[in-house]
Amino acid sequence: MSTDTEHVEDEGAETAPSLLETWADWYHIPVIGAVMLFMFWVRTQAYGRFVTEDGTPALGGVDSWYHWRTVEWTAENYPNTMPYEIWTGFPTGNYVGQFGTLFDQIIVTIAMIVGLGDPSTSTLYTVALLTVPAMAALVAIPVFYIGRRLGGTVGGLVSVVVLALVPGSFLARSTVGQLQHHVAEVLFMAIAVLSMMVALRVAEREQPIYELVVDKDWETLRQPAIYSALAGIALTLYIWVWPPAVVLIGIFGVFFAVQLCLDYVRGVSPDHVAFVGATSLGVTALTTVLLIEEPGTSVTSFGYLQPATALLVAIGCVFMAWLAREWNNRDIDRRYYPAAIGGLIVAAFGIMWLILPDLYSTLVGNLTSRLLPLDPGTGSLTISEAQPPENFTSHVFNEFGAAFYTMLAGLALLIARPFLGREYRAEYTLIIVWSLFLISMAATQLRFAYYLVLAVAVVNAVFVADIVRIFDLDIRGGVDSLRQVETYQIIVLVLVVMLLFAPLLPPIAADTDTAWDRGERVGPHQEAMVWEESNHWLADNTPEPGDWGGADNASELEYYGTYDYPEGADYDYPEGAYGVMSWWDYGHLITTQAERIPHSNPFQQNARSSSAFLTAESEQRGELILDAIAAGEDPRGTDEHTNEDLEAMADGATHEEMRYVMIDHAMAGGKFPAITQWTGPEYTDYMTPEDYQPGQSLHSDEIAETFGEVPYHNTMLSQLYFDDADGMEHYRVVHENEGAGTALFASYAQVFSEEAPEFPEQTVQQLEAWGYEDGDVLYVQDGELAPPGEGQLAVQVNQRVGQERLLQLDQGPTTELFGVNDAAAVKTFERVDGATLSGTVDDEDDLLEEDATITATVDLETNAERTFTYTQEVELAADGSFELVVPYATDDELGVEDGYTNSSVEAVGDYTLTVGEPGEEGYEAQTAVPETAVIQGELIDDIEFEQTELEDQDDADDADGIEDVDDGDIEEGAPETEPDDELGDDAGVAGALAPAATQVAG
Repeated sequence: MSTDTEHVEDEGAETAPSLLETWADWYHIPVIGAVMLFMFWVRTQAYGRFVTEDGTPALGGVDSWYHWRTVEWTAENYPNTMPYEIWTGFPTGNYVGQFGTLFDQIIVTIAMIVGLGDPSTSTLYTVALLTVPAMAALVAIPVFYIGRRLGGTVGGLVSVVVLALVPGSFLARSTVGQLQHHVAEVLFMAIAVLSMMVALRVAEREQPIYELVVDKDWETLRQPAIYSALAGIALTLYIWVWPPAVVLIGIFGVFFAVQLCLDYVRGVSPDHVAFVGATSLGVTALTTVLLIEEPGTSVTSFGYLQPATALLVAIGCVFMAWLAREWNNRDIDRRYYPAAIGGLIVAAFGIMWLILPDLYSTLVGNLTSRLLPLDPGTGSLTISEAQPPENFTSHVFNEFGAAFYTMLAGLALLIARPFLGREYRAEYTLIIVWSLFLISMAATQLRFAYYLVLAVAVVNAVFVADIVRIFDLDIRGGVDSLRQVETYQIIVLVLVVMLLFAPLLPPIAADTDTAWDRGERVGPHQEAMVWEESNHWLADNTPEPGDWGGADNASELEYYGTYDYPEGADYDYPEGAYGVMSWWDYGHLITTQAERIPHSNPFQQNARSSSAFLTAESEQRGELILDAIAAGEDPRGTDEHTNEDLEAMADGATHEEMRYVMIDHAMAGGKFPAITQWTGPEYTDYMTPEDYQPGQSLHSDEIAETFGEVPYHNTMLSQLYFDDADGMEHYRVVHENEGAGTALFASYAQVFSEEAPEFPEQTVQQLEAWGYEDGDVLYVQDGELAPPGEGQLAVQVNQRVGQERLLQLDQGPTTELFGVNDAAAVKTFERVDGATLSGTVDDEDDLLEEDATITATVDLETNAERTFTYTQEVELAADGSFELVVPYATDDELGVEDGYTNSSVEAVGDYTLTVGEPGEEGYEAQTAVPETAVIQGELIDDIEFEQTELEDQDDADDADGIEDVDDGDIEEGAPETEPDDELGDDAGVAGALAPAATQVAG
């Protein structure tokens, strides 16, 4: 086989080449074209699922929605990109450096061309959907040329076929509907690496040295300088796509340090490679200065970090070349040069730590959390895609099949070249260093597997080329060469093909695991579709930001407006602006679907303060947290801020307030463990009764009483979502999602049953030997059964289940179901001042006890025709007076046109106030509560009581938010939301932190 790494034309040929010769030279072009068409087809099979009848977007990921926001903004303000975003991160706004980049510019530019300068929203959306699969197909071009440089034309073709067939993260992130910059990252990284390889090869051929620069021999330096500059520009384009691409500057820096040491130790002038490093990274430093938008060294922003790190690498290359010359002048042993360089690098980081601590912490922090699996942060661990794979070998096989392991073999063969007396070039070192870093990144975070696909594809060119060379396979030869092929050569060729491609193709690959099967199954993001109804309601039934309370300032907050970077990154919102509190996963959906301003977002901005609010165990603390946010503070959990701390922080509260809270079933269930991680205490603390003693044994009859009241039920999240703000003063439910159905939640324990078929006889004997008796709640430790008192009780509180699972829990002999709850998929709440009901009960007949309680109730009906009763209670004062605050109105006299909410939850009648015991003589009054009183916190004191026999109320649900379970309560066929494996970005965390009870049975 011919493994020449560069295609060379025979310039001296005098006769026209034959058809076969022409085909031999250019056959790769139609093959690459066919592969690119295949890649595009695979990724666009599901196009129809993303085109809706009403024209609203239906995208494949939460981040895709924010890219749609920046694409629309760029189209409205072309060719500018968004300088500062005020429609997220309330009350400060946010700089969104990773969005509105070259990726969005490319999409909008194509749409401008297609739309003749004025593309419609439909044209923009179509172009956005198709650009991502098109970019994925274009990745095949740089991959081919990298593979060709490593393993000849056949090796390059092997690389693109591997790229086309792998069914992992690269495919998942580049299908239609995935409007995310990941595919552009892969494309421009490949271009940057290819450009650097070419520049290095040109430098090795032309051999630029310091003396040529001094002599200004531009003719000799012209080609190395041009190709090096182009490599620097390619790197800048990659950074323009994704600011954290500064990682590639670091990889290049390591490569130059290694290669310059290798060259010097081998007796090769380091000037050649140093020239490429200094020129390319110098160009990158200069051009990335033009991209600076935010002061600081944040890795996710266009700031000082990118030009600073590029300049450091460029200076480092010059310094290493100078030091090599000094080393020669002083006649020091070359073998000590690498050690000196290593020591100087460590010293440089030490000086940086002293002089530039921010830059040091940024570089080291990202090195240990993104490049090396050493120190993942709290924020990363609550993002499923940013977690390290549990089993790396299984992970890479699922991503790439056996191609990952043949890549490792290719790397070994590449490293072995100089030891086998074969030509070794600087670009090989680049590929080795780059590939090792990509492997490390994939072991650090799941998402970086979409980068590793590049190394897997191109290094397999080395593997195939060397196998062909070792076994003397002349694949490109003519008919005569084919006649000379030996049987063992055919066997080797078949084995190589099967090893590379069989795991990626049927029948070895499962029917649903091929690239084309996975491409066909994609669809719109489930959470986005669930939240769409609630967000559209919010857009139509709440005042525009700036208009709350009739402030009439919405014109100052234009959705496509341009806003300069504010001082201190804190935008000054006008009167009438407000924020929406929810978990950070849903911030982009609130911005794009509702056109309202979320407090937290998938940038993880304000994640801690959102966590602090949602986990606050009283309404008072929840209110203090929101007031502290309005004061510009950053409130945390009880481990950092007491209520007294929050009161002091809330003193400076401004008009920049949270007006709405949105909660969905995932926040109440699977995502709650991740919510607790940001502020503490741990998830298990919320699910464990305060009076429970570790190691305490429980019988199934005691479970409902013991675990019926846990701290979780006191959190703002639970009180709002499950209790409809019952008993709260300043919150009311104003809408619940109808279209997504009802979410079911169960509380249950795993118990020992001697007769249960789930327990084999051997297991029963072991449990009895440990001291378990029939009906005892089991203990588990590390997912395994444990003796009583060891590990933790196998109890699950308020876990989301499906109807079938609920029936299993109710009927199973090894489970004790002690609570069932249901709620709409998404609920929206409004924060109000609340109306104060005040009066005096004149107990002339001494009917009341000394500690008598007054109860106010009102029946309400939601937009889903669900009815519930709001109840508020306070103790009467000694003189019979009382004051209580209620959030629900009995009329709807105010609406959006007045600057307030058009609530979809309405009172069925007036409030009923009662004092006394049900079924006995007591006092009762009726009163209306106008909307204006609720909104403006007015006093209602014209309440008159009459003595009467009080009605005996029906048994109500427990105040803890969990309904008791009686026989016959659970029925089949109830509408519900379908629990799915992909509950959003926090789903993996929930599974990791929740008690292991579900692993016990069987």
